[in-house]
Amino acid sequence: MFTRNIVIALTLLSVTFGCHFKGGNTNEYAYIGGEIINPKNKSVVLYNTKGKIVDSITLDKNNRFIHKIENLQPGLHSITHGGEYQMILLEPNDSIMVRLNTYDFDESLVFTGNGAKKNNYLLKTYLSNEQEAKQLVKYSKMEPEAFYDFVETRRSKQLAEFNEFLLKNEESEFFKSIVEANINYNTYADKEIYPFAYFGNNKMIHIKDLPETFFNHRKDIDYNANHLSHFFAYNRFLFSNIDNLAINNYYKNNPYHSKFDRHAMCYNKAKLDLIDSIISDTAIKNNLLKYKAREYISNNHTEDEANELLNYYLAKTTNDEDKSYMKELVSSLKLLRQGNPLPNIELVNYNDTEHYIDSIITKPTIIYFWSSNSKSQYRNSHYMVEKLKLNYPQMDFISINVNDNDDKFWKKIINNYNFNTINEYKFKNSKAARKILAVNYLNKSIIVDKNGIILHPNVNIFNSEFEETLEELLQKKHLIVKQDAL
Repeated sequence: MFTRNIVIALTLLSVTFGCHFKGGNTNEYAYIGGEIINPKNKSVVLYNTKGKIVDSITLDKNNRFIHKIENLQPGLHSITHGGEYQMILLEPNDSIMVRLNTYDFDESLVFTGNGAKKNNYLLKTYLSNEQEAKQLVKYSKMEPEAFYDFVETRRSKQLAEFNEFLLKNEESEFFKSIVEANINYNTYADKEIYPFAYFGNNKMIHIKDLPETFFNHRKDIDYNANHLSHFFAYNRFLFSNIDNLAINNYYKNNPYHSKFDRHAMCYNKAKLDLIDSIISDTAIKNNLLKYKAREYISNNHTEDEANELLNYYLAKTTNDEDKSYMKELVSSLKLLRQGNPLPNIELVNYNDTEHYIDSIITKPTIIYFWSSNSKSQYRNSHYMVEKLKLNYPQMDFISINVNDNDDKFWKKIINNYNFNTINEYKFKNSKAARKILAVNYLNKSIIVDKNGIILHPNVNIFNSEFEETLEELLQKKHLIVKQDAL
């Protein structure tokens, strides 16, 4: 997500677009415009409140754009450029300008114009939520009562700050509801995520022992809030809430004190059942069904298990496009099962030389992926791999950038962070390769042996159990054993 920093006022841009951004007497349209510094391509794509493309707006010779939205449906729209996106709240008579630098989205976003104040405030709450989410692992070590008090105190403070803002700025009831939803659902999501972080898989049965008031927020939930269907905080809550509600079903089918298995078929079917029963909004229901089914199918299950859950999912969703996507995913995963050769996709290295992937695999290898649009992920993945290299010097590590933007953006990141260029690659055909390798999550990694035979098609190098999984695989195949001296 684009983020915000205070920068010099956009005098030139305001003058350029001034005649367009004065607003009229109509209440049926709004303007969106701006300037892209160091653009990754020549267009900005605008989406409506339903997540559908409104228009692809071509940048002019000065990398600026402007678009009038006729028959405006008030709500959360979004713009995308080069793989990055930003949600924007648009209401009648708004005339919002955006200025951003693609080389540092996290520092450069600025809103100006009529409607800018509310969007800057909304962005402020996004940023606050992001920072708090990064601290959730630390906070989740608190005892339940202390954690509950902490997140509720934080929520009350944020709501009080928002009320102070409203005393100085007259805004619509719709805007108020959006900001309050962002604050509230972010807190609710933290409460739903907490049990998994606090108890861990071995003790999830104790979720029933949390204080009676811990989940009081559930009585205030609107599971069919269509205007929030593309809202991160709302979806973050729904994803975790469904996971928790399905735990009751899990322990109906498993021993009371057994280790919780999030990949159990009964548990994942229960999640789909819950979504189907408690959510009536078609967009929200289909979206949740797709992502929850994909979570299961993308993991290292047997072909029969993947097909069983796929069929269970297909019977519930009404989105034909999603159905096709999930069928293709299952087909792709058939080729990625343990013991199969890795599909021989084409890569391009830092020096612009093309290679088939089998030609560069000569040792047991971990293949990991990153996107130029996710700064924290590409930094953390490279740093984690450097640590793994110390523990596993007998292994190779292949880094693949998944973007299809101009090479200069990929190479600029490599140079800025001094990543070793020897094993840095990007897909020659990103769209096709991501589908073939089922790269639906950036934290996915693939482990292969020296002959390119798949040992594990989907591991997360950030998982606390990753090294244990890796060593078990390598020892089983009599490949390498981690050296105690290292």
